[in-house]
Amino acid sequence: MRPLRIGIVAGEASGDILGAGLIQALQQRYPQAEFEGIAGELMQAQGCTVLYPLERLSVMGLVEVLGRLPELLRARKRLVRHFIDNPPDVFIGIDAPDFTLGMERALKQAGIPTVHYVSPSVWAWKRKRIFKIKQSTDLLLTLFPFEAEVYAPTQQNLRFVGHPLADIIPAQLDMAAVQAHQRPADGAPLVALLPGSRGSEIKYLARPFLQTARWLQQQRPELVFILPAANARRHAQLEALIRDEFADLNLRLVLQQSREVMAAADAILIASGTATLEACLLRKPMVVAYRMAGLTYRIYSRMIKSRWISLPNVLADEEMVPEVLQDRVTPEVMGPLVLRALEDQSYRRRLQRVFGIIGEQLRQNASERAAEAVQELLEARRAGN
Repeated sequence: MRPLRIGIVAGEASGDILGAGLIQALQQRYPQAEFEGIAGELMQAQGCTVLYPLERLSVMGLVEVLGRLPELLRARKRLVRHFIDNPPDVFIGIDAPDFTLGMERALKQAGIPTVHYVSPSVWAWKRKRIFKIKQSTDLLLTLFPFEAEVYAPTQQNLRFVGHPLADIIPAQLDMAAVQAHQRPADGAPLVALLPGSRGSEIKYLARPFLQTARWLQQQRPELVFILPAANARRHAQLEALIRDEFADLNLRLVLQQSREVMAAADAILIASGTATLEACLLRKPMVVAYRMAGLTYRIYSRMIKSRWISLPNVLADEEMVPEVLQDRVTPEVMGPLVLRALEDQSYRRRLQRVFGIIGEQLRQNASERAAEAVQELLEARRAGN
């Protein structure tokens, strides 16, 4: 019997993490399985053969996508042709819905079973995408429990698998070592600043976050601040900004270590994004902020239907953490909110309780559950169901 062949495409670094975990879990079930597609370093380390480099697919922003659109369309067309000419037993698209769902639809029409891992944010915007997803995929693997309700109108074959981050946070952290390494020696309160990793986020959020730190330091001089830079390039940008404008701050700039920094912090000022879920799983009080180009904000604000932008609030189905957007991203607005996160003990206790419940809901051994669902799809197809 020939080895099982699995086509798999991850669209960005977060998808590479999901893909690596899924490949590892599938290999436990199918030791001879062969994987090929678009993969990052983690998926490659699990034995996935690369047909197109992941870094060429990881494009953020409307302008950047438009500039690369011809290349991306050519790449997708070549990959679809490859998999139709050499049909895998199953094809798995991981996130990146604008790229992967088109592939899935073409391959499904060609008779190849398709799986989509990570639901697009249909609960927030473009809800009608559920019909396109139904046409494109035989199995949808979702990270959050509330997503099943959104897909009820299409009777989508769906499996809630939980979130891999919940499986490794905080179990992956040596909290004693984190506290010893990151906390101030004198036990002073520690505030983490996480303005994001993308260039646009640094452009719009780094300075207001540092201005807020200055405002906070004026109110409570004993506060200590820590800012993790996502990579060497961001570290150099932030280092220059701090040296030129914020040398007065009691601030430590570190390279990477964002999870350890959040684990050690007493409160966090953070850009909206996946990092807010990490902070939630660590049960940390936070203030969530986001700012973008004015025209882009006007477009997106009309499209978004969700009451909240941050995952902690979406998962709690109530406003557990403040959200500060666009013109309100100022030290006068964010500073008092961070102080409340530091000082309101009743609020902190309630937040930790609710976030603990969320962590339990998401801690489902996601990679294993995803592999189990894929296995069931394969066996049903082989049985002719």
